[in-house]
Amino acid sequence: EESLQMWDLNKRLEAYLARVKFLEEENEVLRAEIQSAKGSPAGDSWRAKYEEELRALRDALDHAFREKCTAELARDNLYEEVQQVKSRCQKEQAAREEAKKQLSLSRKELEEERRAQIWLKERAVQLEKEVEALLEVHEEEKAGLDQEIASFSQSLESFRCAPVAFQPVEVEDYSKRLSEIWKGAVETYKTEVSQLEGSLCQAKENLWKAVEDNQQSQLQLQHLEKDLAGLKARKEMLEESLARQWQEQRGEAEKFQLAMEALEQEKQTLRVQIAQVLEDRQQLMHLKMSLSLEVATYRTLLEAES
Repeated sequence: EESLQMWDLNKRLEAYLARVKFLEEENEVLRAEIQSAKGSPAGDSWRAKYEEELRALRDALDHAFREKCTAELARDNLYEEVQQVKSRCQKEQAAREEAKKQLSLSRKELEEERRAQIWLKERAVQLEKEVEALLEVHEEEKAGLDQEIASFSQSLESFRCAPVAFQPVEVEDYSKRLSEIWKGAVETYKTEVSQLEGSLCQAKENLWKAVEDNQQSQLQLQHLEKDLAGLKARKEMLEESLARQWQEQRGEAEKFQLAMEALEQEKQTLRVQIAQVLEDRQQLMHLKMSLSLEVATYRTLLEAES
């Protein structure tokens, strides 16, 4: 049994020694390949190329980040400009509404002035008719008084021997009073007519002023409409430019994101490969140590046996 055990142990020892020799040879081959790869210019060029490409990608990433910051700043500026344009549009709209209100008020004042002018014209015609009627009445009264004075003078001539108790001065006083009253009435009507003419002139001036204000309001409204149309076109252009820049920035961000993902994938692959190489090397080291322990054990057993 001991000889059989020794024979079995010898077989196992031979197998282990062959396995150790094979692994040592493979390890030497791998070490030589690694040393040759490290020392060869092709490996250095591949590593330098990889580092150069990585540096270029980092520079591109930094450039993209700077462009992104610039685009965000431009976007913020455009947003502020759009807000300013909106506030200006609101102000222009408020000014337009105010101009429309003033225009409507001017139109109302114009209509009132027209109605007042028509009423003044009618009133002037009515006063002229009244003055003409008063003149006719005065002429009739004056003719009647002349006839009465003529008849009275004839009666005075026929009755010259009449008593002196009759006084013709009263008739003359009456005619003077009537003429004075008539003159006062004429002066009053003239004053009223002059006042009406003055108010008519004032109404005409107010009418012309309202027409000029209306024209100025219309011109201002036209200018405001032109400014509003220009601001709307500028707003549309800014929105289109902002949308285009946003799309370009989004496309560039997607490209850089894809590049980053590819680099991250390559990094993970390299890490996995390095971990696999280290694990294989660790396994080889453990296997070598275990084989060395077994060889030392067998040598001890063989020395003890011998």
